[in-house]
Amino acid sequence: MTEKIIVKKSNGIGQLLFNQTDKRNAISLEMWQAIADISQEFSSDKEVRVIVISGVGDKAFSAGADISEFSTKRSSEQETTHYNKTMVTALEALDHLIKPTIAMIQGYCVGGGASVAIHCDIRIADETGRFAIPAAKLGLAYHWTDVQLLTQLVGPAFAREILYTGRQFTTEESVQMGLVNRMVPSNEIASYVKSYATHISNNAPLTIKAIKQMVGETLKESNNRNIPFMNQLVDACFNSEDYREGHSAFVEKRKPIFKGR
Repeated sequence: MTEKIIVKKSNGIGQLLFNQTDKRNAISLEMWQAIADISQEFSSDKEVRVIVISGVGDKAFSAGADISEFSTKRSSEQETTHYNKTMVTALEALDHLIKPTIAMIQGYCVGGGASVAIHCDIRIADETGRFAIPAAKLGLAYHWTDVQLLTQLVGPAFAREILYTGRQFTTEESVQMGLVNRMVPSNEIASYVKSYATHISNNAPLTIKAIKQMVGETLKESNNRNIPFMNQLVDACFNSEDYREGHSAFVEKRKPIFKGR
């Protein structure tokens, strides 16, 4: 693990915080590696029901990959291949998390930072958020899976605008495009996200897991969707203790206590 990422866990919420404030929380190679490891740990931790990803401080979620490393960590074809594979593995680990992920965004959310954000399920930002994918300004090509994910979020017209221009978009613009779910005032965003994550964590974990996996299946081409698997997810919820608890709590007019089984 690395000190450049802080990990916390409390009351069902796991937190991953980028901690390289002198570089606007730019993501180094070791941080990409840590994202994958932490994602796997959170995924298997029964105490964690929701994951919040953010940057330390209020200046940046993450300004992207740590470009200062490129001369040493991406100086050859072999090193570049390894770097890119490490980055893709980290983003895939976020995708494979079976628990909801929320990106809490303040300040810069650029390049690799934007990639992390769009691989989260929900994005909540304050009015200082600045979103950009400046690949065209660097002569880079954005990975096709990220282009696909961005297009699914904002549609082809806005995806083209974001990628063609490479410019920074405000939070308000990002909400209009569908890139950001909600805009919250800076002085309220921490408490808002905590409350939002708590609200989700109080819901039935098996249902949340089923929803996340089914949304993933519905985004696939129709002939690639695993219909039997989705039916199994539905059956598992109906046959669970949590379903019986939810029904009893509704009848008894009380708050349900879900245990994820």
